[in-house]
This record gives sequence, structure tokens and C-alpha cells, in this order.
Amino acid sequence: MADFSWDIRSPLDRALTSGPYGAQGEAGVSLTEIRDFGLVQVMARRGKAGEMAKAAKAQFGVAAPETPKAVDTADATLIWSGPDQFLVLSKGGKHTMESLAPAFAGSASLSDQSHARALISVSGEKACAMLAKLSSIDLHPDVFAVGAAAATSMDHTSVTLWRGKDRADRQSVFNLLVFATFAESLWHTILDSAAEYGATIGHSEELA
Repeated sequence: MADFSWDIRSPLDRALTSGPYGAQGEAGVSLTEIRDFGLVQVMARRGKAGEMAKAAKAQFGVAAPETPKAVDTADATLIWSGPDQFLVLSKGGKHTMESLAPAFAGSASLSDQSHARALISVSGEKACAMLAKLSSIDLHPDVFAVGAAAATSMDHTSVTLWRGKDRADRQSVFNLLVFATFAESLWHTILDSAAEYGATIGHSEELA
């Protein structure tokens, strides 16, 4: 019997080429794929939403989001993903199903999404204008402030979207989680939308 070696590869491995893209000059958009992260979905069991919330507060030291927003903890980001459920995003997979299972035993079901999603960070002066071509959500900072989140769609593709902390130059940062099977298609759509503003493209092994 033949031996198989399964290498973990980014869903954007073939599509992402680092460097400038689109209009020349100062880039208005920065596109970065984050590759080394852990992602666990926490979903309350029937009638256990209150218990799940208490368990999350005890585990992370902050309340899990009950409305569309993202909350930073000491070593993770908790992202609302629907009623009575949230995502735990951590650097390098610090939080795993195995490490979280004792805390949520009996109150929530856990699902490892680490290799099922691609994570794309979009920033820059024209980031909001570029995303406005793809999303029906009003991303103006007065409406979609830092920490705001949404389970929405872009170009008919389901995404989890949230606004991260602004860059040092005060430019907005938007983060997109997309299912791996749709990541390459959405990536090309994002590139098309960013081309007129000019974009810089890269990947990072760590969350910001």
C-alpha cells in the first residue's frame, strides 16, 4: 500500500502572489492572509446559553459577545457568529478543542474550524471603499466601529467580518473569515475590486 503524506497548505497557496497589484503609485489597500491561527466555534446547547456565557467569562476573563461584535481577550479574540455562538480565534492555535472542552462541558458544543477557514486582513485608506463594492453593510466608522462584527456575504460568499484595531497610521483594519473552499474565488474578486486603488499583497504567520 502506498504511503501518503498530507501537507497542510493554505487555501490561497496558488492564488496569493506577494507584491504590488493594480494601479501604480501609493497603494490604497493592503491585503494580508493570516496563516498560523487556531479557530474554534463554540455553540450553546439547547437551553444552555446562560451556562455557556458563564463558562466563557470564567475561561477568558471577559463576556463572550452576545451581539455582532468582536472582543479581545489576553490571548484570543471572541467573535460573534450567530445567536448563542461565537468563534475563538487565537495565535498559533493556543486555544484548541481539547483545551476548551473542560470549560464548556455540558453547556456548549465545540467545532474546530482552524483548517476550514481562510483569514484575510484588509486595511488602508481605500479599504472601506473597496469592501463597499462587495458588501451591503455600511462600513463607515460612525456605524461600523472598532469591534463591530457581522455574519454576512460578499459576492454571494458567506463570511464573518469584523473591524479590528486601527493601524498605527489610523487606517481602518477589516478581517474576513471565509470557508476554505470559497477562499480562492473570493480572493480574486477582492483583487479585482482593489485594482483601481492599487494594493500591496502579502501573508503573515501571526495575528496582529
